[in-house]
Amino acid sequence: MTTKNALIGLWAETSIHAGAGSSVDGIDLPIQREGHSQWPCVFGSSVKGALRTKAEDKLGKDNTSITYVFGPDSSSDKASEHAGALLVSDARLLLLPVRSLTSHYKWVTCPAILQRLLRDAERLNISLKFTVPDVKESGIAITSATEATDLFLEEYRFTTNTADLTDLITVLAKITGIQSEELSDQLVIVSNDQFSYLAKYATPVTPHIAIDNEKKVVEKGALWYEETLAPETILYFALSAHKSRGDDMPAEAILNCITQGLFAESPYLQLGGNETVGMGWCKVTVLASEA
Repeated sequence: MTTKNALIGLWAETSIHAGAGSSVDGIDLPIQREGHSQWPCVFGSSVKGALRTKAEDKLGKDNTSITYVFGPDSSSDKASEHAGALLVSDARLLLLPVRSLTSHYKWVTCPAILQRLLRDAERLNISLKFTVPDVKESGIAITSATEATDLFLEEYRFTTNTADLTDLITVLAKITGIQSEELSDQLVIVSNDQFSYLAKYATPVTPHIAIDNEKKVVEKGALWYEETLAPETILYFALSAHKSRGDDMPAEAILNCITQGLFAESPYLQLGGNETVGMGWCKVTVLASEA
């Protein structure tokens, strides 16, 4: 079966709350995380739902192309007739924005994240060429800055080692749409262990309350803590398209419904909850496979 693929970069312009559905460690509303690494992510079902919502807003809920691309509406009596032709992966973390005393913030990643990006691209038949920096020692941070200075991320102090990250920065700019100069200033690569710590504990957790409109006081018991991914977080997800099952709509046309039909005019996608308070807006960059 012929398959067409694309890698979709997501640059968060506002906070994202894709909720996990159960409280943990004193956080009432934690975000979704990968089970084995605890790195933040947005599950594929949430991403697919966001894509379908954008398509329905643009084309109308009853448009036949939406049925071929995403499958029949799960609430309709035709839900079991056939599956959709579009495969949507989890949105995986690529660059985590972290507070820094050395700058306004830094985009932090690690060798394991970058190696996984290369594997994902290879599976999608997308050529990405860069060398993954080797960072095994804790307390070391790789940057492309020319000055060797100490770097502070959250409460930790790192010694910087400079390296030529030109190829990596070129690839990241292609996936994210961020200017190479900005990536060169902000990009930091730390060890896998230290990145895992930052990915678990450097995400914002904010308290919320509800006000009783009559009494103008906080409602009893209406205090909760909500975790989010900060603005400037960089994620990516994979799209794969097959020929539709409802008719003979080819894989390329299925993929184009998303990459061109949804994002050519408006390269934005709203992910997760709290849309009505402005959360979840990401700028989208499309990187299509070469064959």
